[in-house]
Amino acid sequence: MNSEMPLDVSEIDAQVEAQSQFVGNVMTALERVIVGQKYMLERLLVGILANGHVLIEGVPGLAKTRAVTALAQALDAHYQRIQFTPDLLPADLVGTLIYQPQSGEFKVRKGPVFANLVLADEINRAPAKVQSALLEAMQEKQVTIGDESFKLPDPFLVLATMNPLESDGTYPLPEAQTDRFMLKLSITYPERSEELEILNRMATTEPEPPLEPVITLDEVTAARKVVNTIFIDDKIKDYIVDIVHATREPEEHGLDIGRYIDFGASPRASIYLALASRAYAFIRGRGYVTPQDIKSIAPDILRHRLILTYEAEAEDLVAEDLVKRVLDHLPAP
Repeated sequence: MNSEMPLDVSEIDAQVEAQSQFVGNVMTALERVIVGQKYMLERLLVGILANGHVLIEGVPGLAKTRAVTALAQALDAHYQRIQFTPDLLPADLVGTLIYQPQSGEFKVRKGPVFANLVLADEINRAPAKVQSALLEAMQEKQVTIGDESFKLPDPFLVLATMNPLESDGTYPLPEAQTDRFMLKLSITYPERSEELEILNRMATTEPEPPLEPVITLDEVTAARKVVNTIFIDDKIKDYIVDIVHATREPEEHGLDIGRYIDFGASPRASIYLALASRAYAFIRGRGYVTPQDIKSIAPDILRHRLILTYEAEAEDLVAEDLVKRVLDHLPAP
């Protein structure tokens, strides 16, 4: 791979080294309030740097909401939390028109979606019409209220949490909605030693002070520009397309998993895999993407984009199992 790198990769490396100094500061700040969960914290940073929405799935009590709140504080970003409930209405998200009796006119009242970071807490506890109200915001970075469209702040990211679908009182997310999320994170219980540390830190009635900001939104914007310059070799691009294509036509790649997949990942997965791998390389302080970057981030890009067959469900297979088979089978460049 390195033999085909352009001559200025060393310059990109230098830019990445200069611009990525804040990564350690942000992680240190977050780890002051979040014990363990380094995977989740890193992927949240990937989402911020790659300008991609993030969906976090896990049972209650795993610090999902706390992590997003801490990230917003560390970034000094305008932050809104929206608690999704079965009686939530689309207007509660995007805003509505309020009639003014004095003037006889309607006035726009903007909703909480007008923020840099929007935490859609327990997004799958609201019905589909409310979840779908986020579609325009997530894709177009604007919302329509009445007959007028309004641009959302830049940057704008939706960081959503959800409980597993088998939990009581949840609704499945529409496929069009889940496809808008760049990353879907699957969070598990902490290790025993981490849980002991959580106990030592959190078993108190004293309120925890908010984090002091360690980076500005202007610095995030500057870092994104550097992320966009990170080098991806043509062989790596072919590898990305092969991975995504193998979820749609597995037989062409010598994989016997076609009977388990109804629909594979869309081309959006290829785009997001390239973007997220660049951000992942940036966090690692490199100006180029490696095959291992792709393998590390691919499950988070693909786990919510595969629609499985009844046969897969009957054999207790989940999308992550099939993604692992694809990654294990395809030769890395």
